[in-house]
Amino acid sequence: MTDSATLVLGLGVAGQAVLEALVHRGVKALAVDDAPGDAARRCAERLGVSLVTAPSPTDWPRLLDGVAEVAMGPGIPDSHPCHEAARVANVPVIDESDLAARWDDRPRCAVTGTNGKTTVVTLVVEMLERSGVRALAAGNTDTPLVRAIDDVEAAMFVVEASSFRLGHAGAFRASPAAWLNLAPDHLDVHADLAAYEAAKARVFEGVARPSDAVVNAADPVVMAHAPDGASLFGGAATPSRIDVVGDAAVLIVDDEPLLEVAALARSLPHDLSNAQAACLLALRAGAAREACVEVLVNFAGLAHRMALVAEVDGVRYVDDSKATTPHATLTAMAGLPGAVLIAGGRSKGVDLSVLGAARPRAVVAIGEASGEVADAFAGHCPVHSATSMDEAVALAQRAVGSAGAVLLSPGCSSFDWYGSYVERGRDFVRIVHGLLNSGPRSGE
Repeated sequence: MTDSATLVLGLGVAGQAVLEALVHRGVKALAVDDAPGDAARRCAERLGVSLVTAPSPTDWPRLLDGVAEVAMGPGIPDSHPCHEAARVANVPVIDESDLAARWDDRPRCAVTGTNGKTTVVTLVVEMLERSGVRALAAGNTDTPLVRAIDDVEAAMFVVEASSFRLGHAGAFRASPAAWLNLAPDHLDVHADLAAYEAAKARVFEGVARPSDAVVNAADPVVMAHAPDGASLFGGAATPSRIDVVGDAAVLIVDDEPLLEVAALARSLPHDLSNAQAACLLALRAGAAREACVEVLVNFAGLAHRMALVAEVDGVRYVDDSKATTPHATLTAMAGLPGAVLIAGGRSKGVDLSVLGAARPRAVVAIGEASGEVADAFAGHCPVHSATSMDEAVALAQRAVGSAGAVLLSPGCSSFDWYGSYVERGRDFVRIVHGLLNSGPRSGE
């Protein structure tokens, strides 16, 4: 190439949004994708952008000739040859958040963590909206940040900051910013656990003042990265915590009682942690305490995240398909001890043996990682294997007996049997509704 251009690597949802934003702003662009789907090809063709498919490692020096920067799509692994080629050619690697900051200076806050990001982002957006602040969720959501900034009415962007986006950013800027927790995840993308942790820690790079860093004091890894003067939650002695006032458990935020835990629509341990983080972040972003209370009292949770599908013959069926890490599954099981667990899918390179600590009544292993899941529970509880979700639910139904719970909390990604965790959850819901409509089990 002879003219300076931005190379967009990876034409998923975010990459396509970046390509559109560049072209609409008159920036010369080149697209590269190792395995483009039909949507990616149509996007490049519609925008009149050259699309290079599946280049070899030796092609990268030529591809970077005349390129000003590489906009890296989320999910591009640390081992991708583009990284080394860009370093040698002295070509900066950036994330879509860098482009959004270049084109738009409206405030944004951010949330990162292995689990709970989407829930906290949703809560913060609602808390700001109820306070009269027009807020939009963006980033690792259905709306990339470069697309969200097209909304001229938005006053604040609440960014779900994945490790991919943080790791690729040239200079991440968001204030306030919260880090919820850290557990092994995405080791099929990051070089190792240290690289994953370092990417997450970048969420605090752009905070305007130390108190704008919202930190889970109950997580020692997160706490190790807390700036002096950070806003802490989660520990018994922190300013934001659960405490007993009189005879009631109370949510305390900034050392002031906010509401009784009994008033919350959701109050499992992870729900309480998410509530504390959301309140702190929302308050520092301009929300009113009254708005925080209203949202927490009415928030029933997200789809596919510890969602009760139905109770059939005395058994509760719970959809936690969004749990794509062992840490998320262990958290779910802590809220439903003794449940029959359906787990498995495609591993993300993490150690699944830790799942054995969940202590379910029985396990039904599914998907590509079914062998690893079965090994994790060997000797702990009965283990069954299924080749479809229909079979998995049938096996779980037999294992649970006449009372208890069946929990779909896979601890793995969905990309072996399904296109997303949403598809997986919907399939589970479909099957459970079928049980509900089929009447009592034979013999009852």
